This record gives sequence, structure tokens and C-alpha cells, in this order.
Amino acid sequence: MNIRFADIHAAADYIGPGAIEVPLYQTEIFDICRRSSPFGQRIKQVPATGHPSRFFEETAIPNPGSAGFVNPRSISPTVVSPTRVERSVPLKALVSQINYNLFDVELGHQQQQFAYLQAKDLADTVSGLMVEHDVALWNGNDTSLSAPTTMQYFGVAGQIAAGGQTTTIATTASIVDGLKSAVAQMVANNGYQVRPSAIYANPVLLDLIDREMKTEFNVVLNTENITGGVRVKMLSTQAGDLPLIPDWSLSYTGTPGSGSAVLPAYIVTEDLIEYHWLGDPTPRIFELGLPNSLTQQYVAVKFGAVVVKGANYAHYQVLVDR
Repeated sequence: MNIRFADIHAAADYIGPGAIEVPLYQTEIFDICRRSSPFGQRIKQVPATGHPSRFFEETAIPNPGSAGFVNPRSISPTVVSPTRVERSVPLKALVSQINYNLFDVELGHQQQQFAYLQAKDLADTVSGLMVEHDVALWNGNDTSLSAPTTMQYFGVAGQIAAGGQTTTIATTASIVDGLKSAVAQMVANNGYQVRPSAIYANPVLLDLIDREMKTEFNVVLNTENITGGVRVKMLSTQAGDLPLIPDWSLSYTGTPGSGSAVLPAYIVTEDLIEYHWLGDPTPRIFELGLPNSLTQQYVAVKFGAVVVKGANYAHYQVLVDR
């Protein structure tokens, strides 16, 4: 028999003739907290070559130009060479720690009401780290790959904006026409074979696109499955049908409809966006030694960084004023 002391007066919800009501809880904790976004699942995951992780980019192929045409009876070829530049991306560290107090853990085991709680909290610690990772993939506040200024990633949104391919859709202009025009300009590039694969935007902007298509053209966009259990609308463009992928981490300013709101959308070539990881592409869990405070300490760690290849020609930032 296990004997323990309890203060019924402090724990009871009601005490009366023939009745003592004590609080009981459902064993499942209500939890619909956001945990991941499709963007991190769709970009390339590649091992880093070092710190920083380095690669070469060919910016032009050997081309003699008009000087390549010569007299066939007097051939004098023009010397050509490829144009290549060295690129690099510095690796960043993302960590999170959770501590379990020995007293609380043993109390939970003895009560047997939330037996799964320790495992859930550890899994949620990893999920929380991945949420921060997903947000920083787009919005990391570093400003340079060659000379890092902060501990965060240089976000994809910042890299695309720094590439210079940006257009603004005025409050009275068609959002759909503006997006299609930007895609057409990318595909029409005579120096690079650009094939964008998706359009990312906040769900509020995608809702405005839906409404515009219904109001102006009486058209309901087709849908397609892009990842496990996620179906999105498709927009017909000169690069084919591109998925309109809602991403909650892409914020906007102002109130849509006020005329002063700015909602960004990003037309991206996902094959050219890479996450360079060190050690493992997923977070790793390390259990630290038991200190004299008798707390179990677990640290989740993830090393890596995101890089947008061809930021100045293979991707586009579209700012929608509404």
C-alpha cells in the first residue's frame, strides 16, 4: 500500500453531504500549435562542404558573340573562357534546451495521469526549434553571406530582395496579371534557363488572388498536392502551372483594403534554394550529465544555413499594394 498525505480542502472543487468532488483532467492535452511549414520540406537539403560552405556559380558560358562569324577561307577564332565566381554561405547554430526536475518527473510517474508528458515536451522542444528555423528561413535578419552581421540566417526573402528582381503591383492593378508578367520576364531571360517552380505568399494575399479570379474571370483555380496532406491552388503561367503555396511566416504590413498595405509574394526556383547542413539535416538531441541539482538536461541543436543560388535572375520578389 502506498500512503501519502493530501489536503482535501485545498484540492476539492466541492465538499458537501455525501459528495467530495476533486479536479480531474483529460489525459490528452489540447494542442494545435503550429509546427512546420512546407517551404523547409521542399527546398534542397545538402551537406555543407565546410565553414563557410563553398560552391562555384557559372554566370556566363563561353560565347564568341558576333566575332565568332569569320571568313571560312581565313579562320581566326576568338579566344573564349567561361565566367565563374566563388560563392560561400556561413553556417549558423540553432539550439534549445529543456530541463526536467527529478522531483517533478517522479511525481508525474507516480500520479500516472500524464505518463507521456516527458516525451511530448521533448518532441515539442524539437518542434519549437524547427518553427524558429522555418521562420528564419524566410526572415533571418542577417544581411550578408560573405560578411555575416548577426547569428541568424540571411533569410531567403532578404537574399531575393538583395538580388534586385523586384516589382510592385499598384492598388488598382491586377495581382494575377502582375504575377504572370513577372514569371514571363523570368522565363524570357536570354542568359539563363530559368524555370520557377512555386509562388509563396501569406494566405491573406492568396485569398485576394482567389477573390480576384472569381470576380474578374469567374474562374476557380485548380488544386494539387504538393506534400503530404497539403493541397494548394495552381496558377497558370508561362512556366506552367505554379503552386500558390501559403506560408504563415511571410508577414505583411498594414490592413489589406486600406490602400497602404504591402503584401509580398516570392516566385522561386526551389531547386536553386539549398539548406547546407552540418552533422545531420534534422535537429539532434544531446542528454547532458546529471548536475548536482538532479535535473535531466536535454539540448536540441541544428547547424546549417540557407543560400539562394541565382538570387538575381532565378527568383523574383513581388510587392502587392492593397
